[in-house]
Amino acid sequence: MTAIRARSWAGSAGFYLVILVILLFSLFPFYWVLITSLKSNTELTQAVHGLWPDHASLNSYNQLFVAGNFLLPLANSVLVAAGATAIALVTGILTAYALVRLAQNARAAVLGFVLAIGFFPVIAMVGPLFFVYRNINFLNSYLSLIITYLIYAIPIGLWILVSIFDEIPKEIEEAATVDGATPLQVLRRIVLPLALPGVFTAAIISFILCWNDFVFALSFMSDPNRYTAPLAIVNLGQSKYQVFYNIIDAGVVATTLPIVILVLIAQRRIVSGLAAGGLKG
Repeated sequence: MTAIRARSWAGSAGFYLVILVILLFSLFPFYWVLITSLKSNTELTQAVHGLWPDHASLNSYNQLFVAGNFLLPLANSVLVAAGATAIALVTGILTAYALVRLAQNARAAVLGFVLAIGFFPVIAMVGPLFFVYRNINFLNSYLSLIITYLIYAIPIGLWILVSIFDEIPKEIEEAATVDGATPLQVLRRIVLPLALPGVFTAAIISFILCWNDFVFALSFMSDPNRYTAPLAIVNLGQSKYQVFYNIIDAGVVATTLPIVILVLIAQRRIVSGLAAGGLKG
């Protein structure tokens, strides 16, 4: 019995050790970016870099938000990501419900087509979209990014929502239909409240995918006032003779931290939504 307990303890300790190593390996780059943003430019030019700043300072963030006006790119990112997420969510809810309840014969074909578009290489879509947007004067417009981000947002949202709607008992909807409810009323008053964790999960994941985009923003936006946060980071802290990495890393922290906080706050809803979508009764 003692030998069995010892092997069990050793196995558990080894498992947690592997998890700890993976966790440290994953978090160290973000930690390094964080401490670099707190260092002065003089300290960054030293040959040896410590794991903590000699004199931690928020001067990089002051230059980022006051001199660099980084709030504008953050606001642009919120605008286009939220706009694309809202459109994708409405489209995904209506399409998913139609595929699950009203048009099951077309379900496989529609899902396959939408998911195929979602997996299409981003770089292969930049050129054609650029020429289309240029011809219709869509370059440097928020709408160009919002429409393009639907390529990310709709497939993932539709996939999650179809799985969620599949788990809702059809008998509940049939009872409401007998009472005289229309399909839209059933969706709004019965299905959506039951599917709320999945809807929330689809919204969060879609928002993150849109927020993190760089390639499309770089291709379609040349006006600095329309830059999203990832695109604005490229132009941070650069001068003719020197690159200020502390300011660049401050921009990375300012761009990443809202998403990290959002995921930490919503992690239970995200997990419950994904779990609900993954269960097949």
